[in-house]
Amino acid sequence: MSKLDLTVLSDGIRADKYISENSELSRSAAAILLEKGDCLVNGKVCGKNYKLKIGDIVEIKLPEAEEIEIKSENIPLNIVYEDEDLIVVNKPKGMVVHPAPGHYSETLVNALMYHCGDSLSGINGVIRPGIVHRIDKDTSGLLIVAKNDVAHNGLASQLKCHSFTRRYEAVVVGGMKENGIVDAPLARHKIDRKKMAVCENGREARTNYEVIANYEKYSHLRLTLETGRTHQIRVHMAYIGHPVAGDPVYGDGKPKWLEGQCLHAKEIGFVHPITGENMFFSSELPDYFVKMLKTIG
Repeated sequence: MSKLDLTVLSDGIRADKYISENSELSRSAAAILLEKGDCLVNGKVCGKNYKLKIGDIVEIKLPEAEEIEIKSENIPLNIVYEDEDLIVVNKPKGMVVHPAPGHYSETLVNALMYHCGDSLSGINGVIRPGIVHRIDKDTSGLLIVAKNDVAHNGLASQLKCHSFTRRYEAVVVGGMKENGIVDAPLARHKIDRKKMAVCENGREARTNYEVIANYEKYSHLRLTLETGRTHQIRVHMAYIGHPVAGDPVYGDGKPKWLEGQCLHAKEIGFVHPITGENMFFSSELPDYFVKMLKTIG
């Protein structure tokens, strides 16, 4: 059983809510641990509705991870390219990339396991077989999956040295006329651990953006990642005052019909890890993105 110690930075939040927001536990799971005495505040047992204070020390005894069996599912895939070493898919908006607590089905991994059988790299374990990099549930677009460990290691090394080409398109809030770069380090949010934030001591993060079209209340951008941090584009755009349209976490979530951010991983380029061939793929803008452009145009 592992242990997690947290220092509370604000007053008034319920113990179960705080633990949920600062760990991988659900609020109900946090409440159960509090009731069992596996979560302590300043060394003492407390109830789930206890209101925390600044400086409180929360000690969490995390339960051992359960052995999870991930099942293959016959879910259609939009395959852009495939050979014996890797597969490039165009992920739809709304699909989770890999299973996670509370969501073990209807993910891209479930679909890949059905399509590829045992031909997926095992480096990331049973939860994320073949997954070299990921995009958010409500971000659509291109994703590379490795079919064996050699290909996985080769692709991962390219990601690490930032030699991948990863180009996105997005609709962001507010008019923008000039191209630019956001160079701002990112780290986990100090209070809400499910979010990322610009932080002086964070990991380097750079996003180049180019204005494709400027509208009265929105802008259509092309964005190229120099690094690939979690939520990088979403955080960087919000940081400069132009959150991605529809983003419910870093923006106001409007327009609601988008049901998530208007962000598409449109182009990807890399060196084939086995053959050494330069590979480049581009995808069409999905229907929701085209509808957004028509709405604001």
